Parts: sequence; structure tokens; C-alpha cells
Amino acid sequence: MANIKSAKKRVLIAKRNTERNVAFKTSIKTAIKKVIAAAEAKDEKQVSELLSKMYQLCDKAAGKGILHKNTAARKKSRLTKLVKKLTSK
Repeated sequence: MANIKSAKKRVLIAKRNTERNVAFKTSIKTAIKKVIAAAEAKDEKQVSELLSKMYQLCDKAAGKGILHKNTAARKKSRLTKLVKKLTSK
């Protein structure tokens, strides 16, 4: 553990931020799973709502620096592609 007061504070802040980032990433993963489940059930209305919510979460995470912007774009792209594949059958 650090000896300097400011270093101790940075350790605490880093821990707090890490917990917040992990929680946010978990919410994105949960949103993705919900979209896939709705797509498999072929519920068009729910899919569009959940997909919109997932887009918002990814964009917010990219804006806050939790996800890289390309990672957010990749997640959105792959999910949209999968939803189209599942709902077209």
C-alpha cells in the first residue's frame, strides 16, 4: 500500500472506478442476452426496444471511456447482424 496520502486516495478512486466499470460492462452483457432471447422468440417489438437500449448503453460506455469506441461499434454491429439472422428465419 502507498505511503503518501494522495497515492492512497488514488488507490481508493481506482478501486471505485473499476467496480463502476465492471458493473456497466455487466449491464451491457445482460442487455445483449435479452436482445438475443427476444430475437429467438421472434418478438419484433421487444427486439427493437431492447436493441435501442443496448445501443444507448454501448454509446454511453464509449463516451465515458469504459469501452473503446470501436469495441462499442463492433458489439452493436455483431448483435444487429445476429438479430437479423434470427428474425428472418
